Amino acid sequence: MSKILIVDDAVFMRMMIQENLRKAGYNLFYEAGNGQEAVLLYAEHNPDLVLLDITMPIKDGIAALQEIREIDSSAKVIMCSAMGQENMVIEAIKFGAVDFIVKPFKPERLLQTVKNVLGR
Repeated sequence: MSKILIVDDAVFMRMMIQENLRKAGYNLFYEAGNGQEAVLLYAEHNPDLVLLDITMPIKDGIAALQEIREIDSSAKVIMCSAMGQENMVIEAIKFGAVDFIVKPFKPERLLQTVKNVLGR
């Protein structure tokens, strides 16, 4: 069973992602509202996948990605970005993100990306 950490400062977005993933059979989730919480939860639970928003308060997704990759160099992180954040997505890929999803995303794109990264 895959453990998935969903990181977004918008509660609604975390709920939407979770709801879509539940329909596909995923059901073990952790949630964080900023990058600092994400790093702490990653260290505590070692999830199989992280869905990480780029723009957040306290610690943004790029900084959180770097810290998560310091904890676990094989961490699987998918970045979630709004339109117009291409430069930040490129930076995230350089720091080890395995893929990205542009918000607002289609549920099929979310599921396909998650399946591709998790291999199931």
